[in-house]
Amino acid sequence: MKKYLILKIILGLIIGIQFIRPHKNIANQPEYSDIVNDVNMTIEVKEILNISCVDCHSNNTNYPWYNNIAPISWIIANHVNEGKKHLNFSEWLKYNENQKVHLLGDIKVVLEENKMPLKSYLLMHDEGEITHQERQYLLEWIALEKLKN
Repeated sequence: MKKYLILKIILGLIIGIQFIRPHKNIANQPEYSDIVNDVNMTIEVKEILNISCVDCHSNNTNYPWYNNIAPISWIIANHVNEGKKHLNFSEWLKYNENQKVHLLGDIKVVLEENKMPLKSYLLMHDEGEITHQERQYLLEWIALEKLKN
């Protein structure tokens, strides 16, 4: 009898937490301050950023189906919020020149140290893995951008 009560409580908690939904990171309007409106980049660089970076570093996340399951939705929301705190490509024009140079330097470091995308992101988004050649495209783009600033 006690075993069934514990199972009912656990089941009730699992069902109950499904109603606690984090805010979704989806902008309702075009981003005029987006990096693509400020920085010249090749199609390859745009594609790499779109596939591997913007889900956590922009105002528009492409959510997977499992984002509707708590507590996974909470973990994803936390990753997105943390990513945007460090770098938000949708807010690029709002950064001053010193911030942009600093952010480009940060991007360079995480690319060189293979820290991004996060391993937890790549578990479910293997298409987000950045190849050696793609990493080189990004590093070349960063070098050119830093020369302009």
